[in-house]
Amino acid sequence: MTSLRPARPAPNPVIAVVALCFGGLSAALTQTMVIPIQSELPELLHTSGSNAGWVITATLLAAAVSMPVAGRLADLYGKQRVLVVNAALLVAGSVVVAMTSSLLPVLAGRALQGFAMGFIPVGISLMREFTPPHITGTAIAAMSATLGVGGAIGLPLAAWIADGHDWHLMFWVSAGLALVVMLATIFLVPHIHDAQPGRFDVVGGLGLAVGLVTFLVGVSKGNDWGWGSGRTWGAIVGGLVVLVAWGAFELRQREPLVDLRTTARPQILLTNIAAVAIGFGMMAQSIVVPQLLELPSATGYGLGQTILEAGLWMAPAGLMMMVFAPVSSNLMRRTGAKHTLMIGGTVLGAGYVVAPALMGAPWQLLIASCVAAAGVGIGYAAMPTLILDAAPAREAASAVGVNALMRSVGTTLAAAVMATMLTSSTTTLGGFLLPSQGAFQACFVVGAVAAFVGVAIAATIPRRRGGDAVDPGQQLAPVASETA
Repeated sequence: MTSLRPARPAPNPVIAVVALCFGGLSAALTQTMVIPIQSELPELLHTSGSNAGWVITATLLAAAVSMPVAGRLADLYGKQRVLVVNAALLVAGSVVVAMTSSLLPVLAGRALQGFAMGFIPVGISLMREFTPPHITGTAIAAMSATLGVGGAIGLPLAAWIADGHDWHLMFWVSAGLALVVMLATIFLVPHIHDAQPGRFDVVGGLGLAVGLVTFLVGVSKGNDWGWGSGRTWGAIVGGLVVLVAWGAFELRQREPLVDLRTTARPQILLTNIAAVAIGFGMMAQSIVVPQLLELPSATGYGLGQTILEAGLWMAPAGLMMMVFAPVSSNLMRRTGAKHTLMIGGTVLGAGYVVAPALMGAPWQLLIASCVAAAGVGIGYAAMPTLILDAAPAREAASAVGVNALMRSVGTTLAAAVMATMLTSSTTTLGGFLLPSQGAFQACFVVGAVAAFVGVAIAATIPRRRGGDAVDPGQQLAPVASETA
């Protein structure tokens, strides 16, 4: 059983929370910042379209690996230290891309930016250690929302920069933001002595990286390589085989990278499975809605918006996630984290349910996107609370990192499924094949199904000892002591 003691408030906890949220937002912003210039990357980098696609994929893969690894390092060496390293990686990656126009250095820089995504789960786990009880729930909810907010802001910001400036400028902006984050983390975030004794499982880290990257490459490239291709299924099956072998290896380790026995606890396991479904739901609308907005109006259902205009229509949805952070905290206080996750998934699904009837104008899609984003904001905030309630204190950051990884798996699966659906049903305009109206409607239906599946899974999460309703502001912060 984990022993508990009250959280240790920092001298300026609100300032520290703002610094961490700004860091999470800056890291998440890099995930979408190249999307406005995606079609131009082959020419900008003097390479093929297939090779240019790795500029986005490299960041997603690195982010998936970094989340559990950063969490484990944070448990071993201290969360604030790892946050500074993550911010430094974001600075380095941004500068590398800003200074080159060659493919390989750009891929290296984008991978470094992806590794910085470990900032978000580590920041969430640290907040519980220094915030006073009355703001803990809201702080965690706000930090959880930065994943969506950063992505939503990154799209119009990058489109605006790319529209009238050299594309390298967006990475200099990213580097400047990252430098501010690093300095804020050093000087404003409390230096809590929360390091735990132990060693880092290097072999486990390599095994997880190989398995995850291989599997996710197969999933993310399936639409390009073909779903009937041996290359696609070789990567997917090969990655799964490596992950099974990695799991068997981890179970034999005294100090594994990820304690699978802890991960198998019902509250953690079911929350992580629900995270895949909710992550799928979040990414689906992020892919489908911009394409529908940018499709030529001559199709009869496209809305004819420019990339910048589409980004601006999408931005409020990202901000909606942050707006609903205190709402989520209040819901957790009244009904508990489990029911809050169920409410979030239900609202997300409702956004997809109404979307097919709101495809006639940009402002209508804005409404549907904001409803879905509100659900994501509510649900994303509840998941870390469920994980932290069930995980031992010495594994807090690692457990939150695994949960973030599962959300990332959900978003990757959504990207693959949505791309396949949008290319499987097409119409012709001016000699070009474009997704049909039915394809967009089908995507909304699949997004709704994923969200409601997440709700059903969340409903099976066992109640906390003593009841499900918990006041996030009155939770106790775990300390590094356990009794058998």
